[in-house]
Amino acid sequence: MLRRIMCLLPVVALLVAGAQADAWAFGHRHKKSACCTTAPACGCESDCGCTSGCGSSDCGCGGTALPADGGCGCGTTTVTKMVPTWETQTRTVTCTEYKQEERTRNYTVMVPETRTKTVNYTVCKPVTETKTREYTVQVPYTENVEQKYTVMVPTYEDKTVSYTVQVPYTENVEQKYTVMVPTYEEKTVNYKVQVPYTENVEQSYTVNVPYTEQRQGSRTVTKRVPETTMKTVTVRGGHWETQTMEVPVNSGGCGNSACGGCCECAPCTRTCCKRVWVPTCETKEVPCTTYKCVTEEVPYTYNVCLSRCETRTRTVCVNKCKTEDRQRTVKVCKMVPEERTRTVCVNKCRTESRDKTVKVCKMVPEERTRTVCVNKCKTETRTADYQVCSYVNETKSKEVNYTVCVPEQRTQTYNVCVPVQVEKQIEVKVCKMVAQEVEVPCGCSAPCGCGAAPACGCGG
Repeated sequence: MLRRIMCLLPVVALLVAGAQADAWAFGHRHKKSACCTTAPACGCESDCGCTSGCGSSDCGCGGTALPADGGCGCGTTTVTKMVPTWETQTRTVTCTEYKQEERTRNYTVMVPETRTKTVNYTVCKPVTETKTREYTVQVPYTENVEQKYTVMVPTYEDKTVSYTVQVPYTENVEQKYTVMVPTYEEKTVNYKVQVPYTENVEQSYTVNVPYTEQRQGSRTVTKRVPETTMKTVTVRGGHWETQTMEVPVNSGGCGNSACGGCCECAPCTRTCCKRVWVPTCETKEVPCTTYKCVTEEVPYTYNVCLSRCETRTRTVCVNKCKTEDRQRTVKVCKMVPEERTRTVCVNKCRTESRDKTVKVCKMVPEERTRTVCVNKCKTETRTADYQVCSYVNETKSKEVNYTVCVPEQRTQTYNVCVPVQVEKQIEVKVCKMVAQEVEVPCGCSAPCGCGAAPACGCGG
């Protein structure tokens, strides 16, 4: 459906352009003929000054006699106008259509087939044999043995020890000390005081007075305009293909670690088929609409708030201070030293010698005997039976299934789109300009030059 619409768009554009060209030519011829018709009386005393390029046609006012009232009576006049009318026309257009066509093709398919064959293989068979051997064992036993050992036995003795002791005692002693006794005197002192007072002072200050100013500026405006271009697009496609490959098969007897490398097996493989997707790429032209940014400068008016400085005067009350001398009586304290006596109790110590009896411990060695149980081992020879396993080679056979791919011819039917040129009848709207006479009122105050209204007959 989209391809059909894209095929019809250039045909419709050509038809519309032809219709507009016919309409323009018809209107231009009609306007020229209307211009060269004789204009009605305009009431002009001189030539109208029409420069329409009609040659010797009576387009102005110079070829017509004026009536007694100047020809500008407040009546109506007839004016010929070109009115557009639309007509529907049928035209034949050649376009491309696609029809489905059925085709047939042959292809080969690998069909898997299961077959059976006999395979000989070698197996290692285990054989068990019993043997006897001698071995030595250490048998434990216990034995009582007399053992001598030495023990340190403690003994205590009484001993007299002399020691010194500090015995405390108290003694009263007279002691002299000095005390500072306070005495007070009255004294006159001069001092200064800051007395506050107020004073009115004229002060100048600056004020910023705001005002508004109108200015002209321009700003950049960006618009988005659509633009249609053709874009190359890659479309992915592909088809399925059948491929044959060899796959190894495990026969069951080969590769066994128990064989010890004693067997020689032929490699067993089978043929498998798999489907593989083969991709393809196609290139197409597709219309793409993008939006292009167009920048233009647009003037505008804006207001700016400014300020100007003004100097003003005001009276300010200022606080000031003045110095005054005053007197006051102050009590002054003085400290006078005075000597006194007091009795103080003093702690003292004297040395005394004393005796005390102390028990002293000494360790004396003593030899003793004890019976100890000792663990010993004796050697014994014993006999044990054990089994030995050996492997004997044995040949066996088995039936093995394997798959083989056999080629087979098949037929496939598929549809193809074939382009066909078809002629169609389409309806197109055509615009034509038709002359129509209209009565309009003629004004009395307008002059009759070429710039006058069409009602005066000077314009077409």
